[in-house]
Amino acid sequence: MKYKHALFLNPYIESNNTSVMKLFPPTGLEYVATSAKSFVDKLTVLDLRYEKELSDSTRLLDFISREIDIICVSIGWDRQFKEICELLNCMPPNIPLVVGGYKATEMTEELFKLCPNINIIVRGEGEETIKEILKGSPREEILGISYRQNSAIIHNKHRPLQEIDNIPAPDRSLRRNSYRLTVNGVNVMNLTFDSVLSARGCPYGCKFCTFSLNPLGQKRTYSARSVGSVIKEIEEIEAKVILFSDDNLFADTRRAEEICDRIIERKIKKRFVAQARIEIYRNPRLLEKMVAAGFKALLVGIESPHDRILAQLNKGFDSFTIRKAFKVLRRYPIYYSGYFIYGNIGETKEEMLYIPQFAKEIGVDSIACNKLRIEKFSPLRAIAERTEGYHVTDRGEIYSDMYSHATLKKIGRTIKFSFYTPGRFLKILWKNIFVTKFFTFDELLLFFAVMPRLILSAIRREKEKGRLTDSMKRMFVSNRV
Repeated sequence: MKYKHALFLNPYIESNNTSVMKLFPPTGLEYVATSAKSFVDKLTVLDLRYEKELSDSTRLLDFISREIDIICVSIGWDRQFKEICELLNCMPPNIPLVVGGYKATEMTEELFKLCPNINIIVRGEGEETIKEILKGSPREEILGISYRQNSAIIHNKHRPLQEIDNIPAPDRSLRRNSYRLTVNGVNVMNLTFDSVLSARGCPYGCKFCTFSLNPLGQKRTYSARSVGSVIKEIEEIEAKVILFSDDNLFADTRRAEEICDRIIERKIKKRFVAQARIEIYRNPRLLEKMVAAGFKALLVGIESPHDRILAQLNKGFDSFTIRKAFKVLRRYPIYYSGYFIYGNIGETKEEMLYIPQFAKEIGVDSIACNKLRIEKFSPLRAIAERTEGYHVTDRGEIYSDMYSHATLKKIGRTIKFSFYTPGRFLKILWKNIFVTKFFTFDELLLFFAVMPRLILSAIRREKEKGRLTDSMKRMFVSNRV
């Protein structure tokens, strides 16, 4: 069977118009859609974060009924899971529905129970699997899928992980929108964003992290694309800000240096953001090249101020090394955002509340704090299960008899507001303008020009907040097919 028109759908809707979740494209979905291009007559990629008209269920379903003969949906996260299931249950039953993504792989059995319309779930990486589905290969011969057969669910064998250089980079011409920094619908600074995945997997073994494992327990060993292919992709990107979405771009420091050298040599004028480990401080030559190449911000996994917890998480460094690292890192004009985890096994309230103070002491510019989660194949699961008083839910949430979900949520808010004082926001603004020079003079002029509109928009939204909230609660529930 030859499909005429395939829909690739990112089903998430962001009600917060200033959400950073809207800044970057759905990279995984775009990789799979790009692999599928040659196997359908027409292909549409819809990102519901930006499709205001089609985010209404009636219009979306009308479009699907008129235009589409196969639907492919990516479910990558826990958030909005209930609403997405409701949307899937609205889909026309006569159109094949294929679902994939990290969360879909992890919750295959549950999704089949919750969503009777799903025909196939793609488990793990989907670039090769989608080709066979669209070619009409017999389902029993397609590796890496689960599907319905009469009243049973059949799970075919896992698909071996593909060589990374054989996976084509996303075709950005498939996008219907650009990714911009907007606040309440107002274009701020005219900044555009994109992402590049230069490698998959991670050579480290942090116990809390399962990014290098897919939900099947398959370990994606660190596998890097050729530097030439990465530079070619960057040169073709129009966006001003590029996020390297690798788990750690600097896992291979020689390769990272070569990427910087090529960017400098080709005179590529972009602003780069990347994830890193603190060990990067040991390579001042690389840091100097990063600054010259246009790296403006690093997202650094610190996780905890406490040696006991760092050892439990198998981070491979202690608090002394963290302090030593940031003494070096602060010498370079780079913005540092630190990731922290709270609610760790055996962690006290006092230890959690030390996070903002520690962050100030080491000199990070901003922090992101998340409660500990334990995924299906995380080594921490066994520790939690044998620790008295600790509980792990089916969705990977961990809590204890002493610290409930509600208590941990309050602690998280306290951490956030202890760090983000008015003075902190001024420091962030100062660093991005005068130190890293993340913002250009023209962008700052535009920002101050639109400031009155932002203030008026904020006031208007506050007045409408009650109505808008009720509208979001009804998202995708009414007007079922």
